[in-house]
Amino acid sequence: MTGNGYLQIGVYLAVLLLLAWPLGIYMARIYQGDIPYFIRWLRPVERGLYRLAGVSHEDRMHWTRYTVALLIFNLLGFLVVFALQRLQGDLPFNPDGMAGTGRPIWPSTPPSALSPIPTGRATAANRR
Repeated sequence: MTGNGYLQIGVYLAVLLLLAWPLGIYMARIYQGDIPYFIRWLRPVERGLYRLAGVSHEDRMHWTRYTVALLIFNLLGFLVVFALQRLQGDLPFNPDGMAGTGRPIWPSTPPSALSPIPTGRATAANRR
C-alpha cells in the first residue's frame, strides 16, 4: 500500500472518531423522541411514507414480519440492480456507450447484483 493509501485510512479513522460523539448524542435524542429542529421539516415526509406503507409509527413489528419485509426489500433491490446492469446499454444518459453485462445471463450479472463486494474475477481495470 502506498503512503497515500495510509493517509486516506488515517483521515477516515480520524473523521470517524471525531464524529462518533456528536452522532451518538444525536441518535440518543432521536431515540428518546426529541426531534432536533433542523430535521423537523421531514416529519410530513415520514408520515407520508408510513401512510403509503400502511403502517403506524406506534406499531410494533414482530421478528417474522420484519424478516419478510427485509427479504422482500432485498429481492426488490436485487431486481433493480439486475435490470440496471442488463439494460445499461439501452438506457438514456449513457455517454460512453457502455454495454449491459455480457451474455450468458447467469455467470456475470446475478453475483455482481447480489453484492457490491468484488467477486475476485480479473478484469482489464484490475490488471493495470
